[in-house]
Amino acid sequence: MQELDRRLRPGAIPWMSAGRYWGQMNSDTLTPAMIAYSYAMLSNSNNVALESSMATSKMESEVGDDFAKLFDYTDGWGHITHDGSMANLEGMWYARQFKSLPLAFKEVVPEKVEGMSEWELLNMSVEDVLKIMATLTPDQINDVKAHSSRSGKNIQKLGKFIVPYTKHYSWLKALDISGVGLDQMVQIPVKSDFRMNVDILEQTIKDLAAKKIPILGVVAVVGTTEEGQIDEVDRIVKFRKEMEKQGVYFYLHVDAAYGGYGRALFKDENGNYVEYDQLADLLKEHHVFNYPVKISKHVYNAFKAIKEAESVTVDPHKMGYVPYAAGGIAIKHMAMRNAISYFAPYVFEKKTASLPDMLGSYIIGGSKAGANAAAVWAAHQTLPLNVTGYGRLVGSSMEAAQRFRDFLNTLKFNIKGKTVNVYALDNPDFNMVDWVLKVDGETDLAKTNELNEKVFDFSSFYDSHVYENRFLTSHTIFRKDTYGDSPLPFIEKMGFSKEDWDKVGEVTLLRAAIMTPYLNDDKLFDFYSKGIAKSMEEKLNEIL
Repeated sequence: MQELDRRLRPGAIPWMSAGRYWGQMNSDTLTPAMIAYSYAMLSNSNNVALESSMATSKMESEVGDDFAKLFDYTDGWGHITHDGSMANLEGMWYARQFKSLPLAFKEVVPEKVEGMSEWELLNMSVEDVLKIMATLTPDQINDVKAHSSRSGKNIQKLGKFIVPYTKHYSWLKALDISGVGLDQMVQIPVKSDFRMNVDILEQTIKDLAAKKIPILGVVAVVGTTEEGQIDEVDRIVKFRKEMEKQGVYFYLHVDAAYGGYGRALFKDENGNYVEYDQLADLLKEHHVFNYPVKISKHVYNAFKAIKEAESVTVDPHKMGYVPYAAGGIAIKHMAMRNAISYFAPYVFEKKTASLPDMLGSYIIGGSKAGANAAAVWAAHQTLPLNVTGYGRLVGSSMEAAQRFRDFLNTLKFNIKGKTVNVYALDNPDFNMVDWVLKVDGETDLAKTNELNEKVFDFSSFYDSHVYENRFLTSHTIFRKDTYGDSPLPFIEKMGFSKEDWDKVGEVTLLRAAIMTPYLNDDKLFDFYSKGIAKSMEEKLNEIL
């Protein structure tokens, strides 16, 4: 244990220190969640089967119900996954399976889809597929699934899978593992606000449909990994309804791994999603913000429209403030599980698989720690998934992000005769802040990138004295081959030209996921911000 202490004490990142760590998606965790995790860990239960985890499996079932209610899935279901990447893979699994089932109907129960062309079959909605499945016997359902994409048949017929350039890298893995393949991926550019360009998305889908190429699915992101931005889910939903009238349908998954818990901010104490013109009064009534924070109509509408998606990724181990590892997924209809289910006799009996607690047949993962479920359950019991609980917690982090961005915009350093300015990206949709340090008069973008890389080195685990470091952060790179010209307005704001951008092709930014809820106090923020400014100045003096 002394050796363990020797290794952890100097090398562990002090992300629980509110005013020192401004980097990755880490923060202090909820005390009830930590206690529940430690307590449940003693029994070492395995939530893959009810008989080995009666208590914690019931907790996970309740957590799944919480997920469904958070997104207003009145007939929904959810469960804890190993992480967000696994939840995204399950979303891919559902999308692939539902796109392929109509083709399997044609083979196994042709009378159910009599008169339908292959194009019509490949554009059936999830609801229409579920209606047909509800008329089948258990043996017919098993036969249909045996002829679906799980057999490897017809996968190349299922069409294109569309993601924004700001997608999480796990979607590449999901396309690979699912057998759909990376060649079927279509990436949509983002705008200068780093949200998916829905105009281009709409035109892309129209062009594909005109060529009779199906759209397997579309991913919208709520809380992008690098910028914390929120895609226009409401516009995508509206467009899908328009295309459905023209006989074109696609599965919609919302990757809200980071931002999902933010939906609690818009729900009153009764769990109702409030009207936008009532939001300011609701937030004021519950003392959510102590600092001017404007929640745009865009953000409000995007969160509201999540309920129209077939599935959602949401990670308790991020904005749920519970210990790693606890991801999550929610699906719109509980019956969707029957499209992907498997039955393993040595773990559970088929006759009991309708119980919500019997997870093994409905998930990708196998053995799973009951302690994770206990941690999330305890957190949800402590903080309701509405404005009175998680809404206030998430709101505090959004306020801290706004304070931090405004603070960055006031900074200017005089270092050895050089003036160093700070340029922050525009107001964040959620609680992510990105910024660049630039020497005044510098005309070489590559040198500015080099400066920010060095600042990161001095402000991260690369520094040999990480525990003594008073300011720790992260960084990211916006590259032209993935972001296109969307960073150009920001590049020009710093004084560089399009020619500079075209020549260098990338910009390095410092990046902070402002998860701490503690810095919504004027005096406390003032105390830490002075320390941050001094630490930045010291690092710049070493670098320049």
